Amino acid sequence: MRLFWMSLGIGSVALGALGAVLPLLPTTPFLLLAAFSFARSSPRAEAWLVNHPRFGPLISNWRLHGSISPRAKAVACLFMAAALALSFALGVTPWVLAVQALVLAIVAVFILTRPNPPVV
Repeated sequence: MRLFWMSLGIGSVALGALGAVLPLLPTTPFLLLAAFSFARSSPRAEAWLVNHPRFGPLISNWRLHGSISPRAKAVACLFMAAALALSFALGVTPWVLAVQALVLAIVAVFILTRPNPPVV
């Protein structure tokens, strides 16, 4: 089981790192999954990720407060809107667009209703 969680963690970090530079690929969900996986497989890898200067605050804010920074919220909503616009521009079937819009709207509501992290 430890190998499974470690592999999932490594793959999630890789996808999260790609998401930091590629549009339409989310970063935070993959990093949260990586932290979850490392907590079950490698305390050292978990500590590295939680203490990472770029990615650590996202994970800590979520773990401690269930919060998402205003910047992360804005970026997530922007990319969700861009994904929907791209689907529309590519001529995706209307019913698929409707399902996509509904799912993205639900995700946006979830993201936007999370609290902001406390100011330190």
